[in-house]
Amino acid sequence: MNKLNNNMIHDGHHETRSKLITKLLPYVRKNGFQSLTMDEISKIMSISRATLYKYFSTKEDIVEFIVDSFVKYIHEIVDETTGEQIGVRFQQIFEQSVMLIQYLTDVFLKELEGNYPEKYERLRETLKMRENQILDFFNEGMQQGIFNHINGKIIIKQDEILREILDVKYLMENNLTVYNIIFDYYNIKKIQLFKPEQLQTLDDGIMMPKIEHMANKITKNLF
Repeated sequence: MNKLNNNMIHDGHHETRSKLITKLLPYVRKNGFQSLTMDEISKIMSISRATLYKYFSTKEDIVEFIVDSFVKYIHEIVDETTGEQIGVRFQQIFEQSVMLIQYLTDVFLKELEGNYPEKYERLRETLKMRENQILDFFNEGMQQGIFNHINGKIIIKQDEILREILDVKYLMENNLTVYNIIFDYYNIKKIQLFKPEQLQTLDDGIMMPKIEHMANKITKNLF
């Protein structure tokens, strides 16, 4: 019973830490974290400084939790998609790619590399592992006759363009919405990858609510 109670306390503590980090991430993705003080972090999280210290003892502790969360998220998707059908796996990878692009901004990565090189290296290695997994997935689709024979590295590199497009100034100048961008990018990716006769293997009805959810979340972070 004591062990069960301890596990429940631990789970609750972790859940609260996750919720607090979720409040902080929109700021970090735009402005980085290096100049932030613990006082400023507590204000962004809408808690007192005393409460903040109950969950995070230092700013480094906060950065470590953020990196751990990204690493866990990447591993979870990789593990989950291993046994899925090609179409479902493509959609899951697409969704993860969009969210990683949204949060792993240049300002965040540069500050992480400069101030916490070990944490940066861990995240970089995880992202490299993910890239290799995606390349293997592309090759599998090609071998099965589902994907066109194209350079997988170029397909992955395209995601960096999405980061530049999901910019407030670009969206306003071109009268675009985040939903427009993600929806069109999804269609571009599937047409590039899937042979015309294989497009029917994709259930876009499942993907549309996910695109809307991503668009709402990203729009909230951008503006």
